[in-house]
Amino acid sequence: MTDRSEFAAVDAELAGRGFTRMHFELDRIESLLDLLGSPQRAYPSIHLTGTNGKTSTARMIDSLLRAFGLHTGRYTSPHLETVRERISLDGEPVSEERFVATYREVAPLAELVDRQSAEPLTYFDMTTALAFATFADAPVDVAVVEVGLGGAEDSTNVIQAGVAVLTPIGLDHTEWLGDTLEDIALHKAGIIHKGATVIAAAQEEEAARPILERCAEVGATIAREGSEFGVLRRAVAVGGQVLTIQGLGGVYDDVFIPLHGAHQAQNAAVALAAVEAFLGAGAKRQLDIEAVREGFAAATSPGRLEKVRTAPTILLDGAHNPHGMAATVNALQEEFAFSKLVGVLAVLGDKDAASLLELLEPVLDSLVVTANSSPRAMPADELAALAREVFGPERVQVAEEMPDAIEAAVAEAESDVPGELAGVGVLITGSVVTVADARRLLKR
Repeated sequence: MTDRSEFAAVDAELAGRGFTRMHFELDRIESLLDLLGSPQRAYPSIHLTGTNGKTSTARMIDSLLRAFGLHTGRYTSPHLETVRERISLDGEPVSEERFVATYREVAPLAELVDRQSAEPLTYFDMTTALAFATFADAPVDVAVVEVGLGGAEDSTNVIQAGVAVLTPIGLDHTEWLGDTLEDIALHKAGIIHKGATVIAAAQEEEAARPILERCAEVGATIAREGSEFGVLRRAVAVGGQVLTIQGLGGVYDDVFIPLHGAHQAQNAAVALAAVEAFLGAGAKRQLDIEAVREGFAAATSPGRLEKVRTAPTILLDGAHNPHGMAATVNALQEEFAFSKLVGVLAVLGDKDAASLLELLEPVLDSLVVTANSSPRAMPADELAALAREVFGPERVQVAEEMPDAIEAAVAEAESDVPGELAGVGVLITGSVVTVADARRLLKR
């Protein structure tokens, strides 16, 4: 057995590479994987990119594949509580013992690559290599792999997956990917390789064009939301929604997903089409409807309108860009009936905070701004100045620390509300780091 101190030591050693250091070249990760015997070639993969919805879609794909009896590996990022969440086997985070054992195998080879390179391997390079090695060792029948950032030069793009999934593309990470949808889509379309089947969510024309051009260039087959697949009907249900989905192989009805919002319905349609493509369903073959229903019913997406408390209801949502926040706001308006809703907002300094505030203003009665634990966090006072311009000074409070912000928001939500607190809520949002910070406090 591995004791917790050994895992903590490995976790700290990994963190020493720097969570936010980025280096967009594949030569170092390729060298490391070559030394490991190319574990990423030991199983087929489904590869996902996009601006929003990647992790939720990956989790749904994983759940569906397991419902069909396959052993799965899933690699997503970032994590909320522990790095082990990034590497899942059959839907569960890898154990501390397995994580440490794999790290001990990979680390000496990583040091060799570091000595031969101008730049050392990044944190993300290392977790990617750990994931691929873990999946090969398990072994898994299929890996579901989410890019870290972009696509073409992302460390995960060594897999050259047979199924490539593109969720909706919007403006985010512009400092690395470019200032236009076309630039960003060009990066993301880089995960499309020769002969792949591409499953593409509905895209704005500017983003769709580079995807179609890449498919033509490499001889990939594309299925597009709204043409070959999509959501036909959706109805709000207790704890989620019920969908009728047009898949590649036919219509799938009475599909319940325990997730909120039209964006999650879209993610479900994309996930189903990806699994159909992987399992060979199409015009002449439909997947078993009961397995599809079972897979979707078991899907989870922590930190995406996740309810962690009641009376008052506390929701956590990792929306961090305008596209994602618009989807969150639409879901709040459609599926929740709060008589009073107070927000807690903390964002990273490089995000479009003004747009996030403008989207939130119509659905929040008041707002508490704070800073999260990221070294890239926007200072609370700076965010407060922007918030007062949008909300007005009387609707904005400032708290320097997350515990104080949550306490202030709960107190504000409970004030002036006679009797029942059933219709009162607190929304904590603005970043995955914000959600992780709040989750650690509220899940205790």
